[in-house]
Amino acid sequence: MLIGFLVFFPMAAAVLSYLIGRWHKGARDAFVVLACLLTAAGTGLAAMAVLAGRELSLAFPMCGMTLTFTLDGFRALYACVAGVMWLATGMLSPDYFSHHYHNRNRYYFFNLMTLGATLGVFLSADLFTTFIFFEIMSFTSYTWVAHDETPGALRAAQTYLAVAILGGMVMLVGLFILWTTIGTLEIAALYDAAQACANKTAIWAAALCILVGFGAKAGMFPLHIWLPKAHPVAPAPASALLSGILTKSGVFGVIVVSANIFRDSAVWGKMLLALALVTMLGGAVLAVFSVNLKRTLACSSMSQIGFILTGIAVSCLLGHHNALAARGALLYMVNHSLFKLVLFMAAGVVYMNLHKLNLNDVRGFGRHKPLLHFAFLMGAVGLMGVPGFSGYVSKTLIHEGIVEYIEIVREAGGFALPYQIAEWLYLFSGGLTGAYMIKLYICLFWQKHPTEQLFHDVKKKYMKPLSALALTLTALLIPVLGLTPNMTMDAIADFAGGFLHAGTPEHAVHYFSITNLKGAGISLAIGLLVYLFIIRTMLMGRDERGERVYLDVWPAGLDLEDAVYRPVIGLITKIGGAAANVCSEKTLETYIYKPVIGGASFAGLVLAKMVSEMTDMLAVIADDTVLRVRHAVHRLGVGGKVAQTVGGIADSVSEGLNHTIRRERPVEHHYTGTLAGLLDGLSEIMRSTTHTMSFGLVLFGLGLCVTLLYLLLY
Repeated sequence: MLIGFLVFFPMAAAVLSYLIGRWHKGARDAFVVLACLLTAAGTGLAAMAVLAGRELSLAFPMCGMTLTFTLDGFRALYACVAGVMWLATGMLSPDYFSHHYHNRNRYYFFNLMTLGATLGVFLSADLFTTFIFFEIMSFTSYTWVAHDETPGALRAAQTYLAVAILGGMVMLVGLFILWTTIGTLEIAALYDAAQACANKTAIWAAALCILVGFGAKAGMFPLHIWLPKAHPVAPAPASALLSGILTKSGVFGVIVVSANIFRDSAVWGKMLLALALVTMLGGAVLAVFSVNLKRTLACSSMSQIGFILTGIAVSCLLGHHNALAARGALLYMVNHSLFKLVLFMAAGVVYMNLHKLNLNDVRGFGRHKPLLHFAFLMGAVGLMGVPGFSGYVSKTLIHEGIVEYIEIVREAGGFALPYQIAEWLYLFSGGLTGAYMIKLYICLFWQKHPTEQLFHDVKKKYMKPLSALALTLTALLIPVLGLTPNMTMDAIADFAGGFLHAGTPEHAVHYFSITNLKGAGISLAIGLLVYLFIIRTMLMGRDERGERVYLDVWPAGLDLEDAVYRPVIGLITKIGGAAANVCSEKTLETYIYKPVIGGASFAGLVLAKMVSEMTDMLAVIADDTVLRVRHAVHRLGVGGKVAQTVGGIADSVSEGLNHTIRRERPVEHHYTGTLAGLLDGLSEIMRSTTHTMSFGLVLFGLGLCVTLLYLLLY
């Protein structure tokens, strides 16, 4: 009952919110917050039920199939994360959307629908149920990206939907293959079924297809293209949800495949690690070059997904010794959801006051605004991995997992350099995270706007109390979790780590030891150097007034979507259009059916003329011969009735041919005169026989019937 409430109550509330909004907008806003509060309370009850040892499940029949849901530690945890995120963004939304926004009724409807679909994904017990709610979530969240209905928003929404649909269809193919190969899609049964299956090639094909679908939603390279485009144009509360929770639904699927089908597979781990490193480093580089506040946070989301995938990959490499890496990946998921909730809500406060996102336009807005300053700073230092904040804990665990695997490879006499490079890239990408977050922090809270700073400073009522409460409470969680890692973070990992099949640490992790602090210090030092010597010197310049400005120097040609995907899809579309044109009814009729039937008709007419002439000749010869025979027989005294019968048969054949082949228009009268007469006849035949493609299909069907009769009779 509780699971059904969590999944379907938000969807029912979506309909009610729309109806209430038609009557009273203020009542609708209050109802949406109440619905989010009730859902969050329900997720809290679900977590308490799991802690109490209760096993909750739900089977819901639909269209001859069964949707199955279950509750365990991980599912309850991420249901709680979703509940908190929707509640916080719901508290911010009335304030945010009161600033010159339209279509709010539509937004709230699809917002609650997406909440139900997202909970359906995280609570699903089999991949069929996961897929159903995954696709619902993709379509309902599409409206977030397209909300403003500007050309940029619609184009970004087109990209988002295209990636979601293509990824979903590829994933569906993978599910078909997996079901056919191992006979089950139940998540808890995948490992045993995959181990018992001898057709490993089919399992790999299925897993790769499923990875494409989930990786597209997670923002994994090279399917990340929607992230930098969708976040800047979506409303800030929606951006927080897109980055903080919807990407985790993709990570959920990656975990299902990695921790079950390929739990101990080094090959899968190496492949996933390569994708993770490219995603991690690529997103960080894009964020360093970005001059748009929300785009920087979006590219950061891509990079942080790379960090999480690195933890999952190393967990596969370590096998049964995966305690640190698996727990780190889990905690990184939770931390990233929290950080992006805080940072995107803070960015939303900036945007709803200025309606601008370019760093040159928003710089200095946060000066003399201590509450906004505190919230953004908590999100920034958490994301950077500063010791004392929750991000440091998850970064440290994954880093320790990488170091542990390097030692295992070295002890086994293997080649450890690739994994050493992976560690360096991990630390360097962490440094880039520090660089772009320092850039945003200094821009908003320390720099001054050359012309608008006075306007920024006097704007004291920049958000309402409900928005301030949501921002403050979520920001406070970051230092609380970071300062009590053994009590809070380890407890979360113990509660939910079973879903990743995380091992138990051999001893308590000393998070603030010199070794662990050293790794964080290296990344932070790299970040400071990149900010001082690259961002400040190479990515900033001076305008005509001599003021320092941020430069957008990223080459436009390096946009993967515009440089590769859209041209390739356009080429495929053109080829498909040409093929469709070739195969169209008119083209087939003009270039195939008419020439073929015309040629056949011409050959038939010529043959008919030849047969007719030969028949006439034979008839004349037969008449003369029979006449001579009659006379001869009469003279020889043989019976005349035989000759009379043969002559009659010949006359009948001649007359029959004239009536069947030449009919009322004898060939010699209409087709033997001139070539023009022959063409006129052909034209008339073509008009009467090739008007539509259906005639060709009828001929084809008749041919099949004749062939069938031949096979049956002979």
